[in-house]
Amino acid sequence: MKAIICHEFGGPENLLFKEVEEPEVGEKEVLIKVAACAVNFPDVLIIQNKYQFKPELPFSPGGEVSGIVDKVGKEVKHLKEGQKVLALCGWGGFAEKVKVSADRVFPVPPQMDFETAASTLYTFGTSYYALKNRAQIKPGETLLVLGASGGVGLAAVELGKVMGAKVIAAASTQEKLLICKEKGADFIINYETEDLKETVKSITNGKGVDVILDVVGGRFAEPALRSMAWKGRYLVVGFAAGEIPKLPFNLALLKGCAVMGVFWGRFASEEPKESQQNLMELVGMIKAGKIKQHIYKTYSLEESPDALQEMMDRKVIGKAVVVVNKEMLEDDNALKSKEIKESNSQTMTEKEQPEQAPQSIENIGDLKRLQGKSLGKSSWITVTQDLIQQFAETTQDLQWIHVDTEKAKNLIPGGKNLAHGYLTLSLIPNLMYELLPLDKVQMALNYGTEKVRFPSPVYSGDQVQLRARVKNIEENPDGSAKIFVLAEVFSSQSDKPVCVAEMISLVRF
Repeated sequence: MKAIICHEFGGPENLLFKEVEEPEVGEKEVLIKVAACAVNFPDVLIIQNKYQFKPELPFSPGGEVSGIVDKVGKEVKHLKEGQKVLALCGWGGFAEKVKVSADRVFPVPPQMDFETAASTLYTFGTSYYALKNRAQIKPGETLLVLGASGGVGLAAVELGKVMGAKVIAAASTQEKLLICKEKGADFIINYETEDLKETVKSITNGKGVDVILDVVGGRFAEPALRSMAWKGRYLVVGFAAGEIPKLPFNLALLKGCAVMGVFWGRFASEEPKESQQNLMELVGMIKAGKIKQHIYKTYSLEESPDALQEMMDRKVIGKAVVVVNKEMLEDDNALKSKEIKESNSQTMTEKEQPEQAPQSIENIGDLKRLQGKSLGKSSWITVTQDLIQQFAETTQDLQWIHVDTEKAKNLIPGGKNLAHGYLTLSLIPNLMYELLPLDKVQMALNYGTEKVRFPSPVYSGDQVQLRARVKNIEENPDGSAKIFVLAEVFSSQSDKPVCVAEMISLVRF
């Protein structure tokens, strides 16, 4: 296989693009065929032997990949060959294949593309851990992000807004700051041309900022610390400027503030349950469209040293991504396009005129007359928080996004909990009865479901309505029949369906 190899410590110019042996997989490891690998600042440090982790020479840099599982070790039970995954490998990702400990490999949600999967968790994982677990940032607080245009910084800008903070983004060029503004920054500071401390003082009317997230270090650290509000929190994430600052800690005393280290890798290993919860929450934000990685540029595997050099030169805005296997990305995109096209072809249009369903279904003939016809629309029902709570308790799926109303007020737009997708699906049979009365049959059984998708979320308090069409009727030799119904659930708060499914019912006359 081909790989980028660090055979001696130094700059990107020392890296080699060469053929190497495929890694052998241990019992608790998996081998991943790499589709894409993100470029992160630790990659720059690790090839210079300046990072906390120090692999033995020779090795490939690249710590965050997406791809397909190629092989699994004997003791790996939760992953299988052919599965689409992302992995936090630490190093080894700038290669056609990489072996990773199975506990650092995660299934990729179906709708997530390889580039997003490879480029999200390091940056958003670090920033979310910093803001949520370390700073415990609250809605209405002010957040200052130093190095706001980099991967972690830009993620912090976006997450800060999602979490309800007022965000000040500081970076070194107008181009970088414009991207920060697009991601939601309320205020921007060019710390190469403006006085950081005085500008922050002006923006906050002298109060100072509640939280500082610093990935730069160097000469901006002290003026930032002097800009801190009473009981503020200074988050030390990294030193992209190359210099570890020496801070006058009398400032921490005078301001009653905390200086906190943010080491996401250690957090993930020391507190795995909390880390997993964070990852689940981030995936939920991605699926809901609340956060999205800004891809600066993509590179081929052979061009990986160029990507690392641009990272060193601080040219990268957001995330740089190495596309290791272009065909895998193209096949994945083609599959998504096909799925969307098939889904759209099955989706009913508003132009369809609903047929009047019979008041009762008494025989196969009544059913067959409905084949290919719309059943119209059901009445509206409200998805209450009590209903969400009951469903969560019944299924034992007690994720906070469903049941923790206080947390939802802070982290979910509108401050309302989300209904589980399967709760929405479970409402269909009840609503279907309004449109397709089956009280004259001997037996009616909800037989199965196919091709389910949840294009949009349902929130506590939303009203939902069913629109349905009979696709097909299949007679069985024993006198029973299968009814295939295309069911679409719409919400009062969304222009598109919140659930689309093909429902199968078995009836006997």
